[in-house]
Amino acid sequence: MNTIPFVIFVLIWSFASTATFPRGGQDSQSIWTRHEAICRDGEYWNGKICCLNCPPGTYLKSACTAPGEKGQCEKCADETYTQHANDLKQCITCTKCRPDQEIVWPCNRTQNTKCQCKEGRFCAPEHACEMCNKCSRCEKDEKVVRNCSATSNTECKKIPLQSDSASGGSLSPSQPHLGNTAIIVCSVLLVLFLLCGLIYWCTKKLARVLDNLGGCIFPLGSEENELKVEHALEGNNEQSQKPGCSSLIFSQPREDEPFPELIPINGEESLRRCFQYFEEVDIDYYKRFFRQLELNSNVIKSKDPLLYEDRIHELLNIWLEKEGKDASLNDLLKALLKFDQRRTAEIIKAKALKNGHYVLEN
Repeated sequence: MNTIPFVIFVLIWSFASTATFPRGGQDSQSIWTRHEAICRDGEYWNGKICCLNCPPGTYLKSACTAPGEKGQCEKCADETYTQHANDLKQCITCTKCRPDQEIVWPCNRTQNTKCQCKEGRFCAPEHACEMCNKCSRCEKDEKVVRNCSATSNTECKKIPLQSDSASGGSLSPSQPHLGNTAIIVCSVLLVLFLLCGLIYWCTKKLARVLDNLGGCIFPLGSEENELKVEHALEGNNEQSQKPGCSSLIFSQPREDEPFPELIPINGEESLRRCFQYFEEVDIDYYKRFFRQLELNSNVIKSKDPLLYEDRIHELLNIWLEKEGKDASLNDLLKALLKFDQRRTAEIIKAKALKNGHYVLEN
């Protein structure tokens, strides 16, 4: 008779343990989901009750203590934002535009920074815009269909020949001479090309012969040999003291005067706008130029796969980041002068002054 109460107690305890308290896994997850489902749009579940989201431009510092109320919301600090109502524990850091981009609108507490490629460069939205590409230029036999923008490249279209337009794309029997004219023009161009190559080869050959004769005659157009001319005129070059040597100098001496200092109109922005002018640097000298600016040879070599213009811009941006506030257009021009690229330096200086990025120091 004493076993019956014990059996009844065991059955009641087993039922309570399985029916009252949920097991882990799916049952406990269902209870949490049901609580979240109670919250309406614009609310969040804080573990006990539903609270209102914080408004855009703020973040949640502490949850509410009563249902349907707002917790403690704090304003986003500078350079951070939240664009929508939220229960975030901190604001999102604003995006910073790259050196090849410009700001469309700045970041504030309720919206992120919007950047776009600078003028003359583009990046298609469907591609990962790790860098802006330089806009293409139409060839002489093409016309612009659509100008380059921040999100699309220049579109070009071949200009139809007048003969094609008049005859629907083919020559009429009454115009057989047009085909012959095209052949003649191509032949003349080929002859001129071969002639220019022959003249160039002869000039190089003559320069070697003259060097072997004692270096009295200096080839025209060589900046390196212009220094030899200056020494000859000053009497410092022993070879120029040979009889008749001074009468064989054809090049004009370069003016021996200090290169003027340039003052930027708009600080670092003026310097960046002049980067495109350094595309004038001869491709045979650009590595020497950047080594003069103390850039690592491995860094210079890493940009070899890029187009020459993009290579120049990338390396100048690296140099600018390395120099910081000390970066100056004058330093770039002095680097060119150190290996006798004065003509290139003069061209860059003239463009910087003409386009209003720099002025001469008084």
